[in-house]
Amino acid sequence: MSERRVSIVVPAYNEAENLRPLRDAIKAAIDGKLDYEVILVDDGSKDRTREVARAIASEDARFRLVALARNSGETAAGWAGMREAKGDVVCVMDADLQNDPRDLPRMVSLVGEFDVVCGWRKKRKEGDNWLRRISSRIANGVRNALSNESIHDSGCTYRVFRRECVEGLQLFTGMHRFLPTLFKAQGFRVTEVEVANHPRQHGVSKYGVWNRVFRAFYDLLAVRWMLKRWIRLEVGERTGAGFTGAPLPAAAVASEPAAAQREAPAST
Repeated sequence: MSERRVSIVVPAYNEAENLRPLRDAIKAAIDGKLDYEVILVDDGSKDRTREVARAIASEDARFRLVALARNSGETAAGWAGMREAKGDVVCVMDADLQNDPRDLPRMVSLVGEFDVVCGWRKKRKEGDNWLRRISSRIANGVRNALSNESIHDSGCTYRVFRRECVEGLQLFTGMHRFLPTLFKAQGFRVTEVEVANHPRQHGVSKYGVWNRVFRAFYDLLAVRWMLKRWIRLEVGERTGAGFTGAPLPAAAVASEPAAAQREAPAST
């Protein structure tokens, strides 16, 4: 069993029918292989998601429920779960069982060589219809073109990363789509691995062409603005008796708002 504890964050909105099958799939895939906890985040669901998640948490101490007071979106739900995570390694996966927990040990094993391991649904046709595949391909192309990225599947939110990756990060609505880009901007090592993509068995998708392409494009403009003004700080020397203890991680310093206000050059 891995010595590192893995915190699995599962944002869920109206996924009551999927939670118990997901619990069973996680346990079957990683019991005895990983030391883990699962944080089920109910994003203000209108069905029995909170009730089912509460029951699961009462049955198995490795599962916990975080219930948001109102529906706040996937980024907020994922962020809430990350902030509750106790593990050295954090995994974010969907609640709809399209992500396969059997891919998790392989992804976790790469954390060390890399800081962030992103899922790549290379065989999308196994789990999605043609419209979802085309809209996702367009969205990926636009994101990569405007952000100078090369991520194959930025829409896949199945990701594993060191906890330190999010400690100095501030997220905004819609930013879950751009986490690999934001991680890279902080200097973390990012890779992609092929993962399974299963058909949804219960419930309905929360994303269509509108919020997969057009709304994501709007968010991308904000990310592009941030990347152009991101402070990439590298200290060449520290001298003097006043320096005690370890300095802040470079990522935390680089994303400090006050520093950005002091150092950003005037617009031309």
